[in-house]
Amino acid sequence: MSDVGEQLMHAEEMRARAADFVGQATAGNRLPLDYSEASLRLVDFLIDGLRKHGADEARVSGVLAGLGAYVGEVLVRRAGATWIDFDADQRAYFVQPVGVRMPDGRVWSPLGKVRNCFEAGSRRESLRTFYLTLHGRSRRSRGGPGLSPMPPS
Repeated sequence: MSDVGEQLMHAEEMRARAADFVGQATAGNRLPLDYSEASLRLVDFLIDGLRKHGADEARVSGVLAGLGAYVGEVLVRRAGATWIDFDADQRAYFVQPVGVRMPDGRVWSPLGKVRNCFEAGSRRESLRTFYLTLHGRSRRSRGGPGLSPMPPS
């Protein structure tokens, strides 16, 4: 399992992980990580920066996990998703311990989507495009990755 899975993440701690990441990433910087859909362009840019500087995935594993938590929290706040702990089949499929369930029941892995973006580059795997084309979003945004969808269990 990936480094993220080895950290034994649980759904109930993902909001706090995202907030911790935002706090660390914005300390002393003016990064607009405001949980908006538009902020996902910045996440794409940050991941591209890691790739362009030749960062090894193992070395930036914690940053990728933080970005995945942030992306998932954007889905929770803006698309009506809910953090969930994956069951055994979902963990095997997504190779991640947690993900989000959309209002229509579809399940996605924002942590996996961030890793895919890092591996392929945002020209091929944009997180903002992922959000904009995401199936299962609620029609009404709530104010305040994955890989392919998996049917609800």
